[in-house]
Amino acid sequence: MAMRDYLISEVALDHAEGHLSRREALRRLGLMGLSAVAASGVLAACASEPAPVAPAPPVSTPKEPGYDVSAATARSTAITFEGPAGTLSAAYAAPDGTPKGAVLVVHENRGLTDHFRAVTGRLAGDGYAVLAPDLLSRSGGTAAVPDATAALGALAAADLVADLQAGLAELGRRHPGVAQAAMGFCFGGGMVWRLLAAPTPALAAAVPFYGPLPDGASFEGDTAAVLAVYAELDQRVNATRDAAQAALTSAGLVHEIVTVPGVDHAFMNDTGPRFDPAAAASTYQLVLSWFGTHLATT
Repeated sequence: MAMRDYLISEVALDHAEGHLSRREALRRLGLMGLSAVAASGVLAACASEPAPVAPAPPVSTPKEPGYDVSAATARSTAITFEGPAGTLSAAYAAPDGTPKGAVLVVHENRGLTDHFRAVTGRLAGDGYAVLAPDLLSRSGGTAAVPDATAALGALAAADLVADLQAGLAELGRRHPGVAQAAMGFCFGGGMVWRLLAAPTPALAAAVPFYGPLPDGASFEGDTAAVLAVYAELDQRVNATRDAAQAALTSAGLVHEIVTVPGVDHAFMNDTGPRFDPAAAASTYQLVLSWFGTHLATT
C-alpha cells in the first residue's frame, strides 16, 4: 500500500464512520492534491451517504486502568537533534535507572500530539529510554501545519525513513550500547514496516500496530524480532497481514502476528473514538513482555 493512498483512505474512513464532516473531508483530500470530483469519488466509495459527525471524547481523561496520562505526559520533554536535512524535533523521556532498552516511537497521521508525548513518558516509566520524532519537522513541525495528514502525504517516504534512522542514531548517542526497538501506530506502524524494509539491522525489536505494509516489502538484512499487532475489525489494514507474515517468514525473522479480537483500527489511542481500554491495557503488557525478551542485555 502506497503511503499517500493509505493517508487518503484514513480521511475517507473517518468520514464514513462519522468522525469528519463531508466538508472537512473534502478540504483535507483537496490539500492532498485530489480534485473535488476525485475526492467525492473517494468518499462515495466508503459510504453511500455522508455520516453525521460524532463528538470527540475528552482528550485529557485517562480511561485505561492504571495508566496516569497526565503523569506520563509530564515525564516527556521536548528536544531537538540533527537530521539528514536539518534540525528534527522530538519528545524524549528517560527512565530513572539504567535503560532496559531504547525505543523509537512513531506517531500516527496526526503528527506528534500530546497522546504520543504520553506514550513516550509511559514507556520511560516502565524502564525504557524513548524518543518520538516529529516527522513533520521538515515542514516546520506538527503545530505549524494546517493539516498533519496532508503534510505527511506531501513528504517522500524515503525522507521520513531517513529521519527515523536519525532518531535511532540520537538514541544511540544518548544511550550507547543499549538495544533498540521501534514501535509505531497507524501511519506510524506503516513507517515501522518501511524502516525494516530499508533495512535497519540495528533494530533488535519492532512493533508495528495496525500499519499498512508497503508493496513488495522485503525484510532481508534485518535481525529484529517483530510483534505485529492488528485489530480484528480493521479490514483495510488486515488485507496486508498475510503479505507481512510471508515477508517475515521469508526473511527468517523471529515474529508473532497478533490480531486483537473485537476491536478496530487505532484501538490503542485513548484520545480517539475507537479506543478500547481493556484491549489497550492487555496489548501494552504484550509489548512490555516482547521488549523484555528481545531487548534484554546479554
